[in-house]
Amino acid sequence: MAQPSFSPVPAGGEVRLTAETSIPEIGRPQKAGMQRHATLGSDKGQGTHAPGEGFALTIAKNECAKLHFENHDDAHDVECGIALIAAKRASLIGRGPTLVDVHVALDIFELRSTPVIARSQAEAFTGLGHSYVKQRAFVDSVTNSQLVTP
Repeated sequence: MAQPSFSPVPAGGEVRLTAETSIPEIGRPQKAGMQRHATLGSDKGQGTHAPGEGFALTIAKNECAKLHFENHDDAHDVECGIALIAAKRASLIGRGPTLVDVHVALDIFELRSTPVIARSQAEAFTGLGHSYVKQRAFVDSVTNSQLVTP
């Protein structure tokens, strides 16, 4: 409950007005996804940034829903792997991922041409949904030349 207005308040107990300060834009580093030209890592494992990488997961989820898996437990790992590869392809150009990027990723692993995806085909994706180390190794295993379509 607030103190009544007729009660005396000592000088140290008075509420002072606050002023909002603006955030200096010059000193703040830009977010990696918002930079015009993403920095390219020379070492493996650093990756490259693409704006809107999370959208690749949405597209991959929709496209993988059209696939038929022999073992349904593989679907999550395949979605994650396809989204990672699509994001890598998009980051090479410095744009957000599109449906074409997801289709290229699916074609690299020949998942669109197979009516039922066998356990052996999904073996490369095992554990990707739960391990960042495996995700980095998986993305690094696909070369930039594989991602460029003729």
